[in-house]
Amino acid sequence: MLKETKGWGYDDLLPSATAEFSKEGQLYAYPFSNSPYALYVNKDLLAAAGQSLPSSGLTWDDVSKAGAAVNAATGKAGFVIRDFDFSAWNTLATVWTGWGASAWNADGTKCTFDDGKMVDAFTFLHDAVFKDSAMPGPGTKADFFAGDSAFTVAQVSRVSLLTGGFGYDVIPLPAGPAGSYSVIGQAGVGVLRTSAHPQEAASFLAYLTGPENSAKLSQFFPSARKSLLTGEKLAANNTKLSADQLQTVVVDQLAGAVTLPNHTSPAEIAQKGKTALDAMWKPDADVKKVLTSVCSAITPLLAGGR
Repeated sequence: MLKETKGWGYDDLLPSATAEFSKEGQLYAYPFSNSPYALYVNKDLLAAAGQSLPSSGLTWDDVSKAGAAVNAATGKAGFVIRDFDFSAWNTLATVWTGWGASAWNADGTKCTFDDGKMVDAFTFLHDAVFKDSAMPGPGTKADFFAGDSAFTVAQVSRVSLLTGGFGYDVIPLPAGPAGSYSVIGQAGVGVLRTSAHPQEAASFLAYLTGPENSAKLSQFFPSARKSLLTGEKLAANNTKLSADQLQTVVVDQLAGAVTLPNHTSPAEIAQKGKTALDAMWKPDADVKKVLTSVCSAITPLLAGGR
């Protein structure tokens, strides 16, 4: 339907944005929101702790060391993965991807939580909480946007929460041992074939997501259209970040980005994974053993693939 709609501009879509919603060349939903995760920095807390970040080549080790120093000097938290709260483990993909780890293989049929790369990533996180005090532990609330932490990982769309109460920066995610990477959160809209009026719904979807209305939607959600993805165009509707910042943290991150883990039966997988991971958040946790238990818990749910 979209390809056949005159003037819709199917070739304008960014392949990395449509990949998660496509199978065998068929697009099943239009990704209207494609918001990269970024590292938010409280520059005032870093200064209070005598810390500075490298101008290039920032790594997770750098963030952890600076976060630990901020905690020691000010009592504020180091780094926080927003919305994780020791429950929503899929958000940790914003960290473990830097180790080259993933929750399961490409077709979603095999759990890879027990892979060595994932073990290393969770060892880093466990040390950050219980050894280095770089990340607040379970039960501790630290809202970056209220000035409670030096860093947070959150989608770029969260910049609206910045009120100017402290000096800040928003930069790409730090590199991990596997190098630089980017992660996006997406939302898509599609038409149900079994709905009462699928043809009318498809026509409306084409209207809603065409070039003109996509430009309007991009005021709120980073577009999947290449023609709308420039720092200058995004800055026209964003008062918190400059065109250069938006080019760096949004546009330059989209082409090679991966998404948070997605699968069928997501709620059940999330709950069973969370229950198994609860054992991780204790000072004496056996990281490898816990991650092996995650695979035992979710493997029966992966049989059908993604």
